[in-house]
Amino acid sequence: MDVFNKFYSSAVHTVSQLSGVLPGNNVTREYEVLEQVCTAGVGLMWKVYSGHKKSTKQEVSVFVFEKKVLERWSKDDRETMLETLRRGVQQLTKIRHPHVLTVQHPLEESRDSLAFATEPVFASLSNVVGDNVRSDKKLYDVEIRHGLLQLFDGLQFLHNDAKIVHRNICAETIVINKNRSWKLFGFDFCIANQPATNGTPHWPCREHSTALHVLAQPSLEYTAPELALNSVNTPDSDLFSLGVLIFTIYTGKPLKMFGSDYSGFRRYANELNQRKYPAMSAVPNELTDSLKALLHPSANMRPKLHELKQIVYFQDVGVKTLSYLDSLYQWDNLQKSKFYKGLPQIIPTLPHRVNLHSILPTMVKEFVNSPMIPFVLPNVLLIAEMSNQREYCDHILPHLKPIFKLFDPIQILLIFMQKMDLLLKLTPAEDVKQSVLPLLYRSLECDMPQIQELCLGVLPTFSSLIDYNAMKNAVIPRIKKLCLNSNNVSVKVNCLISIGKLLENLDKWLVLDEILPFLQQIQSREPAIVMAIIGIYKIAMTNTKLGITKDVMAHKCIPFLVPLSVENGLTTAQFNTIIALIKEMLGRVEQEQREKLQQLSTIQRDNKPKDASEILANEMESATLSTTGSNGNKSDDDMFSGFTIGQPTVQAATKTVPTLSAVKTREQLKISNEGAAKQDIFSTLMQNNLSGLSHAQSAAATAPQLSFPVNSSSSNNSTSSNNWHSSNPLVMNNQLASPQASSNNNFSSLDDLDPFGGGSAAGGNSNQPAKPNNLNGANMYTLQQPTVNYIYPTGYNTANNLNNMQQSMSLNTLMGSAPTAAPPLMPQTQAAQSTDSKNLNTLSQQDILNFLN
Repeated sequence: MDVFNKFYSSAVHTVSQLSGVLPGNNVTREYEVLEQVCTAGVGLMWKVYSGHKKSTKQEVSVFVFEKKVLERWSKDDRETMLETLRRGVQQLTKIRHPHVLTVQHPLEESRDSLAFATEPVFASLSNVVGDNVRSDKKLYDVEIRHGLLQLFDGLQFLHNDAKIVHRNICAETIVINKNRSWKLFGFDFCIANQPATNGTPHWPCREHSTALHVLAQPSLEYTAPELALNSVNTPDSDLFSLGVLIFTIYTGKPLKMFGSDYSGFRRYANELNQRKYPAMSAVPNELTDSLKALLHPSANMRPKLHELKQIVYFQDVGVKTLSYLDSLYQWDNLQKSKFYKGLPQIIPTLPHRVNLHSILPTMVKEFVNSPMIPFVLPNVLLIAEMSNQREYCDHILPHLKPIFKLFDPIQILLIFMQKMDLLLKLTPAEDVKQSVLPLLYRSLECDMPQIQELCLGVLPTFSSLIDYNAMKNAVIPRIKKLCLNSNNVSVKVNCLISIGKLLENLDKWLVLDEILPFLQQIQSREPAIVMAIIGIYKIAMTNTKLGITKDVMAHKCIPFLVPLSVENGLTTAQFNTIIALIKEMLGRVEQEQREKLQQLSTIQRDNKPKDASEILANEMESATLSTTGSNGNKSDDDMFSGFTIGQPTVQAATKTVPTLSAVKTREQLKISNEGAAKQDIFSTLMQNNLSGLSHAQSAAATAPQLSFPVNSSSSNNSTSSNNWHSSNPLVMNNQLASPQASSNNNFSSLDDLDPFGGGSAAGGNSNQPAKPNNLNGANMYTLQQPTVNYIYPTGYNTANNLNNMQQSMSLNTLMGSAPTAAPPLMPQTQAAQSTDSKNLNTLSQQDILNFLN
């Protein structure tokens, strides 16, 4: 709500100000009136406002005289004053000269005001002279000297060409425009030449009248003494007024103040005849004599204007420079070029305000003359270096924007590239994108290597101002094309260096997809180019944002870099640099690959499901510890204690059962996955050697026999047998006792059980009829054998015993005799045998079968 209130109050204030300034005046129809900037004219009654033309936005100043100021005057004085003001503006409109104020719109009168529009105005001389003037408006000495020369030129034109006597040269009637040029104004009391009958010039004299208001007549402080003494009015009278003006500029006030005291003015005129001048200590020494000559009471003794221009006071370098600029339009291009070449030595010696407001406006006019731009542009940019960003944006950048688009002459690009850091510092980001970036694109595409190298050098300095799309689609492709197509080694190297500096502003995928493949397309193998390529790889690898992956290093980077290391022309230091980079890449590939493989191995090991052997090994370890602690009498804490099925009858209770020696459980049972080929060969060999063993075993075996997995579909094992052939590693290691034949068990082997065919496996029920044996093994339940290798306990000489057993089995098979019992393992203690038998025999055959599945 506060925002709306502020906006409303501001709008109301603006409307009320404009309505008070120009109520009903026609000037407001074409011009937008803004704020007051100064006052000027007789009694400073003209208020000067800044503004612009509504149709063209051309900047102007609007002079406004409010009639209400004259309300306290008498009617005759009001009419006289209004007529004087009208006449003065009309006369001003007729005169055209560089040092006479230019009128843009003629006088418009309404009931309340007079108004007209002129060129932009900074202030009147009265506003910038005196002790109360702000520091930013105080005149520099070079400005005063140059301004006086401009007044001399204006008066010369007025006297010699227009044949007019101003009659009121004073601080109020001298206006300083926006470019700090001094202009004549206030022609309210001017008198035109009325030649005599003999042709001699004559200017009628109008004596001062006490009956009129003081502001309706020329100011007595600046009036020449001959007007009061001799009633003569000549162009020399303006020279006396000019002398008083010079004295006022340096001291802040005229020689003497009279006001409306005409008698006092006459007395003072007589004193001047006696050459009584006031103190002139504030006036420069080289000007004092000329100033006294201008104040001479005799008009014919005053120096002429062209003589005044030659005095030492006006021979300053800065004054001459500004004077040359005023007359520059009269010179040819050769003279101009010589002047502009020497100007960079003078600009630093002048005040910045003079450079910005006096020199710069004149130079930018030369931008329409294309051949002169290379001579003018360095001076413009030199002034830009002395300016802040606001001054640059207001006074310089608008004139440079059209120049940014020029292609010819080519020196323009060269100058801009040399000063690109300055342009980037002062130009707003939006203007950089719209004006400066296209300039860089043209520089990369030109044919001059010097411009290309300058462009490549400055491009990384403002890469942050370039958006990603422009960088990817415009800048990088142009640099790559230049690097591949240029025949200049220096340009190629600068292209690579520029890319290396740009890497930190690129993303990883742009580097991997565009930059690294581009490096391999470069055919040149000069040492400088090779080292520039190495630098890009080094930056891309070490930068945490860009880091090249190990796959890219292994497949593309290292195979490309190794041949570079053996290029001819490399120095030892360069060779060492390349080799160090290759080693660093190899080390990183090795480290990252090793870490990856270790992580994969860990993940696979953690996610691998535990097989039966590992589960049983863990349980056997806990069971062994439990059995040892209870002296073999504890059976309920075993892993199989939860089963309540009755134990099968063991008829060989009086027989000694071979047991394993007391070794660690994890060493007793290990399963390692091997290739399927080894397992098949081993299984086939064991199957053939044990085929006759199942026929020779009796139902009442003395001890469990060492068995190996047998394929139930094999023809060598088609008959029924009392041995228990199983893939259970505990059975193969004689940890589980074989089921014994009894009157309640019609099956001689677990291989004959077929739970899906109606066999009596569950609960040990022997009343159900057993499925007859099939010699071909077609209807038999076949156990799925795991593809494993069995590693026997370390305390058992597996290799020797196994070889002996295989030889014995093979011999018995060939001879057709019954095999002998398997050699016993190292005996166990009686307590361990009793405990194992008691715990493991509680398992039902179906439970074991389900477990093995």
